[in-house]
Amino acid sequence: MTMVQTNSINYSDYVESQKNKGQGSSVLDKDAFLKLLMVQLQNQDPLNPMEDREFIAQMAQFSSLEQMTNMNVNLQKFMESQRNNFASHSDLIGKQIEWTTSTGNKREGIVTSVVFKDGDVQVVVGDTNVNTKNITKITNAE
Repeated sequence: MTMVQTNSINYSDYVESQKNKGQGSSVLDKDAFLKLLMVQLQNQDPLNPMEDREFIAQMAQFSSLEQMTNMNVNLQKFMESQRNNFASHSDLIGKQIEWTTSTGNKREGIVTSVVFKDGDVQVVVGDTNVNTKNITKITNAE
């Protein structure tokens, strides 16, 4: 019977090797996760291979990690676009606006503030919140 020598790698060894390469972070991203999985498969004991259910569980973890990463990126993009949209309307404060109400009436007034409500940017005129989509005219206040 011959002895088979296997190499082992663990998370802390991997993180330390990445730090030495100048890529250091204690965060295990999806690329690092996949690399670890590949190293694990390459270095498994041929006489005692990884169980199918273990491999499937690790692939499911990888898939979940990838989906969470994608969702986080999309959420960050959304939040940034909302902040930019919100800030871009702050220049309306002190301006005279005209808008159309839901009943079709024209109203006007001076914008006193900008709010973010129900996913939309709204300007406040007196005690009325006006959706920026309903604004038909903007002028300097007199």
